[in-house]
Amino acid sequence: MLRLDAARPVTFCDGLSRRDFLHAGALSALGMTLPRLFAAKEGTPANDTNCIMLFLVGGPSQIDTWDPKPDAPAEVRGPFAPIATSVPGLRISEIFPKMARLAEHFSLVRSVYHTATAVHDTGHQMMQTGRLFAGGVEHPHVGCVLGHTKGRRGAIPAHVLVPRPIGRTGGNMPHGQTAGYLGKSHDPFVLNADPSDKDFKVPDLLPPDYISAIRAKRRQKMRATVEGAMETFEKTPQAKAMDESFDLAYRLMSSREAREAFDLDREPDTVRDRYGRTRFGQSCLLARRLVERGVRFVTVNMFETVFDEITWDIHGSRPFTDIVEMSRLVAPNFDQAYSALLEDLLARGLLKSTMVTALGEFGRTPKINPAGGRDHHPGVWTVLMGGGPIQGGRVVGESDAMGATVKTRPVTPGEIAATLYRGLGIDLEKELPGPQGRPIPIVDYGVKAIRELF
Repeated sequence: MLRLDAARPVTFCDGLSRRDFLHAGALSALGMTLPRLFAAKEGTPANDTNCIMLFLVGGPSQIDTWDPKPDAPAEVRGPFAPIATSVPGLRISEIFPKMARLAEHFSLVRSVYHTATAVHDTGHQMMQTGRLFAGGVEHPHVGCVLGHTKGRRGAIPAHVLVPRPIGRTGGNMPHGQTAGYLGKSHDPFVLNADPSDKDFKVPDLLPPDYISAIRAKRRQKMRATVEGAMETFEKTPQAKAMDESFDLAYRLMSSREAREAFDLDREPDTVRDRYGRTRFGQSCLLARRLVERGVRFVTVNMFETVFDEITWDIHGSRPFTDIVEMSRLVAPNFDQAYSALLEDLLARGLLKSTMVTALGEFGRTPKINPAGGRDHHPGVWTVLMGGGPIQGGRVVGESDAMGATVKTRPVTPGEIAATLYRGLGIDLEKELPGPQGRPIPIVDYGVKAIRELF
């Protein structure tokens, strides 16, 4: 990686520091290079499908959420009763009253499973790429494949990840949120900020207030100074990518459309309140603003880690949480933001062109443990899918009476990815340029989309 942040200071002839120069170039301070953020080729605007992926880091319990088991023993069925929804015969947990009123706009896949190790990292990879990291090959996130295949619309990135990437979750493997073998130029643009903060703004996206447009243009010309000192580097492919990225970064920095897309202050207080003034709530609102303005794919991480935070990872004992805490804090946060997102997309005519999926990395063990929680369980869990070409009000597959295994219509992570690709209008027979130019199928051979959802 080329580093422009070495300890030795550089000052340009007008007194500008290198830090000022990098501000103007919109280089990310997230440990990401410009190619990683901005080198996706521009695409031709089209009225094709977008996607918002809500990643429920921690792994929600299928039994306590969208696949209740009221006839199971108490130690399995848990403390919550099922409630009716707007779809006759469809019942979900009582901790989601707002969702229940919108059930005709989303479908439940109640038979998702995998047979890999029951650790968070494994599930993160499989649910966002359709495959497991193996043999040193890191597969690309669905949103990165979309950006590679269809490109961006104007100055807006094709794939944006908010608020921050998944961090430490107990393993040391990739989380499946990069472009993998497609290359850093197709990685998502990472917000790396909390939209619920009072003074929220996108780091290093726009010039600082003290840099005028004229001075920003002048800094762009200063590239020649840097380039002159890097003649050898400029001959490499990495340099070409960075040169292309600099131009795109500057265009993004200068785009009123881009600035407005990230500006939550333009939303009325009533709208912001509807989503909830939480990190997840405001991230969902930002996701709506982004797709409304041309972003093809938005990934929203509900949490960044499973440690020292109340999440879906309900083992019961500290540093985790238990079922009751989840129902008091996590579930209402999701219920409010998810329902507001669906209603907002519907009211704006965007739901018919925007898929919304909410998914975790696995489910939870059926039997409640002595600490009042449930442990990791990839044997079966539920995924929410709707919007775009996905039909609402449907249930695909079922788990057994204890919510422990798949009873009918098993669905793999690869089929979830294939369903998203089909909804996005991407040919499942397509091949991607893998390591050393070796073509890799977009999904494993024979993997199909979930036909019942279309």
